[in-house]
Amino acid sequence: MQRSRKTRAPLWAKLTATLGGFLMVTSGGLLVTKEVVFARISAVEDSGLIVGDNLPGEAKSEIKGPVNVLLVGIDPRDDVTPPLADSILVAHIPASMDQAYIFSLPRDLYVDIPANAKSQYAGGRGKINGAMSLGSRVPGGKPSVTQGFQHLAKTVTQVTGVQTFDAGAIVNFGGFKSIVEAMGGVTMTIDQEIRSEHLKPNGKPRDRRPECADHGCEHPYIGEQKVYKKGTYHLKAYEALDVVRQRYSLKNGDYDRQKNQQRFVRAIAEQALSKDVVTNPAKLLKVLDAAGESLTFSGGGNTIVDWAVAMRNVDPKNMITISLPGGRFDINGRYVGEQFTGPVDDFFTALAEERVPQFLMDNPTFVGTN
Repeated sequence: MQRSRKTRAPLWAKLTATLGGFLMVTSGGLLVTKEVVFARISAVEDSGLIVGDNLPGEAKSEIKGPVNVLLVGIDPRDDVTPPLADSILVAHIPASMDQAYIFSLPRDLYVDIPANAKSQYAGGRGKINGAMSLGSRVPGGKPSVTQGFQHLAKTVTQVTGVQTFDAGAIVNFGGFKSIVEAMGGVTMTIDQEIRSEHLKPNGKPRDRRPECADHGCEHPYIGEQKVYKKGTYHLKAYEALDVVRQRYSLKNGDYDRQKNQQRFVRAIAEQALSKDVVTNPAKLLKVLDAAGESLTFSGGGNTIVDWAVAMRNVDPKNMITISLPGGRFDINGRYVGEQFTGPVDDFFTALAEERVPQFLMDNPTFVGTN
């Protein structure tokens, strides 16, 4: 999919709403007003990710809660390989529009994947991260990331019961690195020792096993590993992205990786709206430009400025991350993916009925650590 400058997500739009009035900052002879930032985002067009069954009947003049946003992280190798959804997050904003609940779906969750006429997929069972790839295929042409996102949205609807996604975004992890670089790194808490599968202690890529050069291996790398100790650190961009990609060295594998990704989202949101960014003209505009290169956003019929205004009371510090319990799923003694365990269906029911706070009080283990 050819992507243009129409790709910034509500987080970056919210920067304009939080500035309030004119932002008059002088730094090195550069004068920046609110209009400068506004101009960077006001011309953003909807990317069309949210369509069909996941689009309300008509665009709303005012965004009112509750709303649900689907966030998908991809790590594309090229523009001819169908993309896999490496990370799948849902943000739920209740009717009060002053809170946000974020939960993740395991990339290996074994689910029913619906048929897709456009991609000529007949439907079946498989890991949920493959839904985007299966839906993105264009017979005789290059994969359509937008089409894949729409198919993934339908699959997530089947799993969670969330009937409508009011907005959506795709994050290109490779490009997302530039956002963190523009902010000068990100402060993040690490709750357990993490050994990098991909990097050496000096940050360079680890060597690959010769036998893994031409075909996949579960652990293709050898040699020393970069280690992240438990604690709170200000990470460089490449370190932060390395942390959120790791799962093999974590106690609970992909479930702990989901928690790290949720912490990362919250840390990015807090730092993007901090004084260190919004009062630094050069840094602010670099962040906005980097976001434009890394994110594809769709507002479900509302403009990005509409979303900025609607989300103005959602403080990143009040984001509540939710951990959905799960474990391995076997068929005839063979591992095929992951499945939810415990009262996850009850959580989805509470989500639909706007009872999330009460559910979390009754099930405190679902509340993630920050």
